[in-house]
Amino acid sequence: MAFTIAIDGPAAAGKGTISRAVADHFGFAHLDTGLLYRAVGRKMLDGIAPIEAAENLVAEDLQDDSLRTPEVAQAASKVAVIPEVRAALVDFQRAFGRRSGGAVLDGRDIGTVICPEAEAKLFVTASAEVRADRRFRELIGNGLDVRFDDVLADVRERDARDMNRADAPLKPAADAVTIDTSKLDIEAAISAAISAIEAKRGIS
Repeated sequence: MAFTIAIDGPAAAGKGTISRAVADHFGFAHLDTGLLYRAVGRKMLDGIAPIEAAENLVAEDLQDDSLRTPEVAQAASKVAVIPEVRAALVDFQRAFGRRSGGAVLDGRDIGTVICPEAEAKLFVTASAEVRADRRFRELIGNGLDVRFDDVLADVRERDARDMNRADAPLKPAADAVTIDTSKLDIEAAISAAISAIEAKRGIS
């Protein structure tokens, strides 16, 4: 039986970690839809037109180790504002969402555009400063030479682009449960997410 969980939110709010944990908990398949846009962004940086890249994306493109770099993250945010790119990736995401056995999709417009009929919707957020600190620590841990102020500026720039784009702007669905992880550790955030989803499934 299909059961779709849509998890949206801004960069570094924790939605990816929460989504993977939720998928494991319920035994559902998981799709990080942001990887689709990162893969298109990577191809754009390599000189391929974004629309062409989106229309010809294959599963192997999601395995590129460079998809997690700040440069590709910014490129992903830029290609995501192109309506033709979003349209090219919609069908794949929707089909994944209705797969038998349940699915968890995380991104920025899952509950509002991709899977508006999802049985459970979460919006995971945190302050820009907290999110920048998380991303800064992650990048430093990966050996990158970055400044916190630059990371914070990137987070705010990406938020503005994602929230103000004309096509599918980042915002919580009207019926989404908001989880602010600014003051939550990951275990508490995952617990809150699971509880919200169980409530939607009618599990006490």
